[in-house]
Amino acid sequence: MARRKKSNKKKSPIAVTVIAMAIVVLFLIRLYQVFEPLLRQDVFRNGIVGPLYTGWRLTALGNVLLSSVGYLVLSLAGIVVLIGFLRLHRWSWVLLMTWTGISLGISLADYFYSHANYAVMASNVIIAFALNIPDVQRIFGIRRDNEPGL
Repeated sequence: MARRKKSNKKKSPIAVTVIAMAIVVLFLIRLYQVFEPLLRQDVFRNGIVGPLYTGWRLTALGNVLLSSVGYLVLSLAGIVVLIGFLRLHRWSWVLLMTWTGISLGISLADYFYSHANYAVMASNVIIAFALNIPDVQRIFGIRRDNEPGL
């Protein structure tokens, strides 16, 4: 029987896996937000019929296409951040923390002024708490070993 080689590489804490799963959940939610309005407007069946804007204003179809493109960009950016995060790049931690803060702010505004997306809010809260765990911060080089953990 062959012996396994011991690896000197540190194991990632479970929080990194939890964050990665939350990013995947957000990716799936964003993909749903890309396709659902397009299906509602029958864009896939009928194509883009009608104007996208009149004067300086977007039509309903223009709003749907613009929001779908925005959510598609967010989905693709989430995949890039996920890859960087799983490869333990410092920039991905910083970008994810910034993105999560902005997304939580937007989600709170949606909660108070329109419709809340509770799945996005819950995923963002999980990500925010998990990113602030001292072991996760040490892995990404945000916190040094000589700093005390809280």
